[in-house]
Amino acid sequence: MSDYAPGSSRGGEAIVDLRSDTVTKPTPAMRAAIAAAPVGDDVFGDDPIVNALQQRVAALLGKEAALFMSSGTQSNLCAVLAHCGRGDEYIVGQLAHTYRYEGGGAAVLGSVQPQPLVNEPDGTLKLDDIAAAIKPDDAHFARTRLLALENTWNGQVLSAAYTAQACELAHARGLATHLDGARLFNAAVASNRTVAELARDFDSVSICFSKGLGAPIGSMFIGSRELVARAHRMRKMVGGGLRQVGLLAAAADHALTHHVERLATDHRLAKQLADGLAALPGITVTPPQTNIVFVQISGGRGPALLDHLRARGVLATGLTGLRFVTHMDVDAGGIAHAIAATAEFLKA
Repeated sequence: MSDYAPGSSRGGEAIVDLRSDTVTKPTPAMRAAIAAAPVGDDVFGDDPIVNALQQRVAALLGKEAALFMSSGTQSNLCAVLAHCGRGDEYIVGQLAHTYRYEGGGAAVLGSVQPQPLVNEPDGTLKLDDIAAAIKPDDAHFARTRLLALENTWNGQVLSAAYTAQACELAHARGLATHLDGARLFNAAVASNRTVAELARDFDSVSICFSKGLGAPIGSMFIGSRELVARAHRMRKMVGGGLRQVGLLAAAADHALTHHVERLATDHRLAKQLADGLAALPGITVTPPQTNIVFVQISGGRGPALLDHLRARGVLATGLTGLRFVTHMDVDAGGIAHAIAATAEFLKA
C-alpha cells in the first residue's frame, strides 16, 4: 500500500481529487489578485477589471467582443439564444456538453430544438450527417440555424482541418457556428496552436476559466459586437447581470496570465496516470490527449473500484466508464498514489 500523504503538496487536504479540473482551489497569488481588484457595477458597465478582461479575451481569440459569464452553461445557453429564435434548431453532438449536460436549457428557456447527431470516437460529427440534418425551408420543419461543436471533447482535440470543413459546410448552408471551448486552452497547448487559430472559423466561442485554468468561477462568450450585444440581453434574462464582478474577473485574468502554459503539466500527469493504469491487469485505458483519462475495468467492478479509491483518499467519477481528470492541485505523488491504490484493489 502506498504511503503517500494525499494532498500534502498544497492546501493540507487529505485527498487526491481526480473527479474534475473544476475542483481546484485559488492559489495564494490568485487570492491576492482578487483582494486587490478595483471594482465597479458591471450592470452599468463600469467594472474596470471586467472591461479589460473582455477586451483581452476578444483580442486573444481574434474576435470583436467578449462578455463575462458566470458559467460555461450560461455562456452556451446565451450563445444558442443569441443565434436562434423560437422554433429554430441547432445541430449538436449526442454526447456534447451543450446538449447532454446543460439541463436542456435552450429547449426549456428558448424553445430552440436540439438536433443531436452521433459523436464519432474522436468527438467529430460526420460531415454527411451534418448536411443531412439541415432541414429544408418548409413550414413542416424547425429552422436549422446553428452548428455547435466542442473542443476539447472528452479530453480529445478536434483537428483544425475538421473544424474548418465543418464550419465551411455550415456557413455554405446558411448556418452560424458555435464552439463550446470550455477547455480550449487545453486543446491549444496539446496541439501547439493558438486559441485564435482554433476559434478562427467559428462565429462564437465559449471558454471557461474554472476548469484547467484554476479560477473559482467564470466563463466568457466571444463573437462579433452584434452577437455579443444579443448575448448580453440574453444574459440579463437568465439572471447573469452581476454587480462587482471584478473580484471574479481578477481571478480569471490572473489565470490567463499564469496558468495557461502549466496545462502541459496536467497533460503529462494524465499520461503518467494512463500508462500506470494500463499496465495493470483487467484495465483498459483510452490514451489521453490532454488532461482527461477514461478507464474501463473488467467484470463490472467500476463502482467497487471507486469505493476502494475513495477509502484510500482518491476521488474519481464513473459517468462514462471511469474518469480521472488531472489539474493544478494534483502532483506526481498523487498520481503514483492513485495507481498504487488501483493496483491494491486488483490484487484483493
